[in-house]
Amino acid sequence: MRLTPLLFILLAAIPAAHAARPMITDDARLTDAGACQVESWVHLHGKQRELWTLPACNPGGNFELTLGGALAYTNSHQDSGATVIQGKTLFKPLETNGYGIGLAAGYSTQPGNSHSGNPYFYVPVSFSLADDRLVIHTNLGYTRERENKENRLTWGLGSETQLAAQTWLIAESYGQDKGNPFFQVGIRHWIVPNHVQIDTTYGSQFGHVSEQHWFSIGLRLISPKLF
Repeated sequence: MRLTPLLFILLAAIPAAHAARPMITDDARLTDAGACQVESWVHLHGKQRELWTLPACNPGGNFELTLGGALAYTNSHQDSGATVIQGKTLFKPLETNGYGIGLAAGYSTQPGNSHSGNPYFYVPVSFSLADDRLVIHTNLGYTRERENKENRLTWGLGSETQLAAQTWLIAESYGQDKGNPFFQVGIRHWIVPNHVQIDTTYGSQFGHVSEQHWFSIGLRLISPKLF
């Protein structure tokens, strides 16, 4: 499987995604204290197919641990997958009509190159507006691309806009200090509020829309309190 800038950006920026699937830009929230969640999705990019699963738990109330990864296929042939391990905490939880700030750090390998991983960290800052009907998320971070021995700054800017009681419009852009940024838009819908969510997205890279576009379909499950 040939690595692309898209795959690297996605993995460099990959969070436990609690701005929640389907966003790449993370937020200043955690899985509910004492609970776990599983985010899973299918990522379709040309002849490439990736099946992702990211379980996460928050046993102590202010530390969330994510451990998961992906199976990758090209032309129906399986390639080496990906692994993600990440810890996240909050300095200030996000409040309605307020802001929140946190810190996440982790290590990820890339589909097609499971022997070379990238350590990373980023600071998520979120802003709640209009009684949570609009929430803005910003990320600023760093990753070490070990294969090329390069250090990169990473960034993300995203929004959640409420369309109906259980439905949200997702829009974001993200990238690194080099290269064209990426964008993604999608819909998130709660089937069972705060427990079962489905989503779908379309995304691409500015300047290379026809070559780099992708689709994803996801499912997010959140448990009741377990700990």
